[in-house]
Amino acid sequence: MDTEGLSLLLPPTTLAALADSWLREDCPGLNFAALVTGAAPSQAALWAKSPGVLAGRPFFDAIFAQLNCQVTWLLPEGSQLVPVVQVAEVRGPAHRLLLGERVALNMLARCSGIASAAATAVKIARGTGWTGHVAGTRKTTPGFRLVEKYGLLVGGAASHRYDLGGMVMVKDNHVVAAGGVEKAVRSARQAVDFALKVEVECSSLQEAVRAAEAGADLVLLDNFKPEVRWPLIPGRGLLGALTSPFLVSCRSCIL
Repeated sequence: MDTEGLSLLLPPTTLAALADSWLREDCPGLNFAALVTGAAPSQAALWAKSPGVLAGRPFFDAIFAQLNCQVTWLLPEGSQLVPVVQVAEVRGPAHRLLLGERVALNMLARCSGIASAAATAVKIARGTGWTGHVAGTRKTTPGFRLVEKYGLLVGGAASHRYDLGGMVMVKDNHVVAAGGVEKAVRSARQAVDFALKVEVECSSLQEAVRAAEAGADLVLLDNFKPEVRWPLIPGRGLLGALTSPFLVSCRSCIL
């Protein structure tokens, strides 16, 4: 995937709203440090001091756009960072550069870290011959989900479902409440339309097979031991040998 093109996924109004909320959180009142720096035209340089994958440029731009500062990038999104290397320059009034500095750096470090971890996971998976997808989860930082899901994409992983409405995830507590995995899958099938998939979190091989036979589109292996040998499920094909913790499709294997 073209990592530069991924910025098209991010609505400008959403970017602006996020940047505004982050800046308001960091400085909701008086900024006394502004009196120290003043408003003289200044320039700041962004350097990468650790290896990894650069991710988060659109959010970085949005933060400084709120402060009327101009960002010039020297490396494209998704670049493999080889320290020490200059990544960008930012120009604007000194007090505004410093107002956005920590917010922008925190965001960029977090997003790049997730992209780097995702890229490493994808590389390891490919090195073992795995041809499925490395996917993220909904276990994101509250208020920071868009950044973290975007970082996954830059790192070459799949975002999985973005929120509760993107797929029906039947977890262990849902299975208990429904009275069994078969009942849970049937109820989920009745609730969703043709456009949504049903994924079931399973804690045993037997439960996973029952979920697949009941009509689950995806099976999530929860806390499995390192290697599990999967059987042939009638009408769904051979699932093969997998290594936990994998997200597995009933028709194809997805990490």
